[in-house]
Amino acid sequence: MIRLAGKVGRTALTTLGVAVAVLASVTVPAPVASQQRGPEGARVARVAPVAQGAPVTAVAPAAQVATPAEIQAIIEGVQSPNRQGLDVLTLEEVMERFGVPGISVAVIHDFEVHWAKGYGIADVETGAAVDVETLFQAASISKPVTAMAAMVAVQDGRFSLDDDINAVLTSWQLDGGGFTDGRPVTPRLLFSHVAGLGDGHGFPGYDPGVPRPTAVQILDGDEPSNVEAVAMVRPPLTAMHYSGGGTTVMQLALTDVFGESFPELMRKTVLEPVGMTTSTFAQPLPPDRDANAARAHAGGRALGDAKWHVYSAMAAAGLWTNARDLARFAIEVQKAGRGDTDRVITPASAAEMLSPVGVGDFAVGFSIARQGQGWYFSHSGGNWGFTCFLIAHKAKGYGAVVMTNASGGGQVFREVMERIQRAYGWDSLDKPTLR
Repeated sequence: MIRLAGKVGRTALTTLGVAVAVLASVTVPAPVASQQRGPEGARVARVAPVAQGAPVTAVAPAAQVATPAEIQAIIEGVQSPNRQGLDVLTLEEVMERFGVPGISVAVIHDFEVHWAKGYGIADVETGAAVDVETLFQAASISKPVTAMAAMVAVQDGRFSLDDDINAVLTSWQLDGGGFTDGRPVTPRLLFSHVAGLGDGHGFPGYDPGVPRPTAVQILDGDEPSNVEAVAMVRPPLTAMHYSGGGTTVMQLALTDVFGESFPELMRKTVLEPVGMTTSTFAQPLPPDRDANAARAHAGGRALGDAKWHVYSAMAAAGLWTNARDLARFAIEVQKAGRGDTDRVITPASAAEMLSPVGVGDFAVGFSIARQGQGWYFSHSGGNWGFTCFLIAHKAKGYGAVVMTNASGGGQVFREVMERIQRAYGWDSLDKPTLR
């Protein structure tokens, strides 16, 4: 039998915290399980159909997961027992309820992509369907991907995480405003949102037909930038204040030290080495890539005349990708984090990306949090007409990515994440062991 463990409580976008674990079951074509070897030798419960309509209890130990098709049936179907809420809806009905035309989903198990799938419509104007390679805007999940490029630069000796950022930058300087006399702003502090910057939460982007600013114009708040200047408002390491401007400072620092455009250096340092074969930081998206890209939506309709917005703040919001490619990125961090030495980043670099700096819950790029009995790294994203979420276990080699082409996609990706966690029996559902 396959066992699906219970309920994870809905919480804020970046945490997906856990309420209580209860047992659940789902009715799908019944299985007969036989153990086989899956990716990297993981034991997988292969499910052979028998009588139609027999109940299937959910998945429990990670070593006894079902086939991808069986897991997909559980996630896509009506949930049972009926706990009310969205359990009474199929995944397609959940998407319809919240006006989300399309989603891209990938699940990580045993440090591999267990499965990836596209659902729904990529563009309501054309009716094009989402497939596994359809591109979505990753929005703020661009930030930890940029952080990996910075770790590659650190490994190459181009700068250290604790260098004064003004010693790294050559094309612009950050005005300390009297707040940096005791401690300089550093790459570590910029990536963990504790540098003392006071800019707002994110970037609205630009219509493809209007002038776009350079990174320096964004940082200075000069036209045609549509955001205020990036400035210090408190001493470094005082408090965590989410700062897209801080990542834009790092975008400029990386282009200064590499001497290349940001999309090109990201292609060379991260996207190609990790195997993110369909991803790009190109802004605007080239026509050949746009042929299979999702449109921005809200309420089930096209969000505007433009198919999508363009982001000059590429490090903070400019990645075009899909769930499968982002899962490969998370796996790269997981494998380096467990000590593999043949990865894009070293185990020491992975430790920097997985260890909070001491103020707030961010490490270099990721938010780190305990959920149930497990520790997870994660990041959410929200651009004009796109929302998404990535989460992965620090040690156990599982995780998931959900990307949506709608401004209201948060309810959908939270529901999909909850169903994935129950279907695979993640330790985010576990209570402390009784003594």
